[in-house]
Amino acid sequence: MSRRNRNRNQAALRLPWERCQAWRGDWWSARRWRAVLWPPLVLLAVLASWRVAEHRSRVRMTRDMIAETHRAVTLFRAELGRCPRSTVELVHPPKAGAQYLTELPVDGWGHTLFVRCPGTREGDPADVISAGPSGSLFEDDNIL
Repeated sequence: MSRRNRNRNQAALRLPWERCQAWRGDWWSARRWRAVLWPPLVLLAVLASWRVAEHRSRVRMTRDMIAETHRAVTLFRAELGRCPRSTVELVHPPKAGAQYLTELPVDGWGHTLFVRCPGTREGDPADVISAGPSGSLFEDDNIL
């Protein structure tokens, strides 16, 4: 008699309380939980990696816009001899014919960038700051 048939015969000869214990053992088996938990864990990992990639791309877009705005503020100061009062002056400057930016600078989350003039670092004409994902300058997720 093969091993498989022997196991079937033994399963048929189990007493009711033994069958109950076998069912509980089968329910808590690792194979069943692997099958139940594997798809949600894979989905969770995919979603987490997607969110990280999205956050990195927004930070990259924000840093590019900060560099472009910083360049525009530097040109503005060189031509007019003062700092812009707001980012609107970079789009619509008081000097006719000049345009430093084509649209208002926004970060990757859609918040407007802030210009602090003069800059806090030595030799820096201005600081351009993004409020980050929170949209608040009072939180610690700002991007300089």
